[in-house]
Amino acid sequence: MTDYLSLVSDLIRQARTAGADAADAVLVNGTSLSVASRQGKIEHLERSEGRDLGLRVFVGKRAAIVSSTSLDPAGFASLVERAVAMAKVVPEDPFTGLAETWAPPDAVDLDMADPAEPTPDALAARAAAAEEAAYSVHGVTNSEGAEAGYGRNEIVLVTSAGFAGRRIGTSHSISATALAGAGTEMQRDYDYHSTVYFADLDDPTKIGKSAGERAIARLNPTRPKTAKIPVIFDPRVAGGLLGHLAGAINGVGVALGTSFLKEKLHQRIFAPGINIHDDPRRVRGLRSRVFDGEGTPTQARTLIENGVLTTWLLDSRSARQLGMTSTGHASRGTGGPPSPSTTNLYLAAGAVTSRELMADITEGLYITEMIGMGVNGVTGDYSRGAAGFMIRDGALAEPVAEVTVAGNLVDMFANMVAASDLVFRRGTDSPTVRIDGLTMAGGSRGGRNQPSGRPQSAVGAAANHSGLPRFITLGNEYGSLP
Repeated sequence: MTDYLSLVSDLIRQARTAGADAADAVLVNGTSLSVASRQGKIEHLERSEGRDLGLRVFVGKRAAIVSSTSLDPAGFASLVERAVAMAKVVPEDPFTGLAETWAPPDAVDLDMADPAEPTPDALAARAAAAEEAAYSVHGVTNSEGAEAGYGRNEIVLVTSAGFAGRRIGTSHSISATALAGAGTEMQRDYDYHSTVYFADLDDPTKIGKSAGERAIARLNPTRPKTAKIPVIFDPRVAGGLLGHLAGAINGVGVALGTSFLKEKLHQRIFAPGINIHDDPRRVRGLRSRVFDGEGTPTQARTLIENGVLTTWLLDSRSARQLGMTSTGHASRGTGGPPSPSTTNLYLAAGAVTSRELMADITEGLYITEMIGMGVNGVTGDYSRGAAGFMIRDGALAEPVAEVTVAGNLVDMFANMVAASDLVFRRGTDSPTVRIDGLTMAGGSRGGRNQPSGRPQSAVGAAANHSGLPRFITLGNEYGSLP
């Protein structure tokens, strides 16, 4: 077995000998295997293996990065020569340099490596089971397939400041996409799950059945009239709101003055009771790690505490720009410099169930899918396409599609209420979320528009044109419409 730590350490020594004042290097050694099944047949079986090496050198306040897919030590001299030559001619950057906060990796075991690698036959069986379960849902007419996958990544990071670390992680995944209806009336939906250990992965039949039931529930959508209403975000899409927060408190944007939260550090930006955490040390967390992309030790942090913004997300460069220290959020690949990013980001669970969250809503919108990226990071203006279900008298009613939800993230954050149904599934996780006062822009859709008079009841909305029952997942509680 190749000793990658020694290999990369030798590359750093050569860089210093060749004239670099400092250097770091990252090696990524990855293997992936995936099998896709569609309409009962294996559509593709793919296995890939790759090794990538990235070297960053510093000459004074100048830096350059080179990368290679070859790990042959015989080529290190030319790689180093090219990197040092580049660094001598690029403009100076007063904020560049290695992290000052590195430390030897501690002995914490995050249990990130499943020792068992599945065979292609095992993955094919999982994919086939998921697709078969989707087809078993009455009303599913077609499939975009199901896929099962496995991956293993080894990352080695060495710096001339004395840091040397190695981490290994595995992943198992299952996904399925089902279609219901026919022609222009066809609707699609999906479900998926990804874990570090196979033992924690959802049963493929559960994923396939969920995808089929979600597709059936979306048949015959309406386009409601424009209104200002309460909006409920399903956990599957609520995590996107956390992503917008992460972008707004990223140190790079804050330092450049391009974030709508640039003046809000240590101020209340969410409602009291809202707590948002980033935990890179969760055992078997999808994005867990004991050191970041610069060798800085990681630690669990509360980004929003009782509604108050407590910190920026910083790597060493953005920290220097802001006169602060790195928060251990540096991420990097082999071909570019580090930049801040979250790990296991989540909104803490609230005190009420998802059903209680919408019990008092006379008319509202429950979103299960978001479309587009209409968010202005400078102003916080928010406008995205959406699909889901209307809420009538505290219960889910008819499906809706082709609507737009608009607001401003400053107001949205301040009015956010979290349900109690948090489940860690995606790396960025949220319970069901309610935000009042958003604008839903709909419109006319011919004969499929909601008729005048009393709205269609939840009972009526729960059947498609064939009278088939509709099943959906409400938050993280599996159940059916009445």
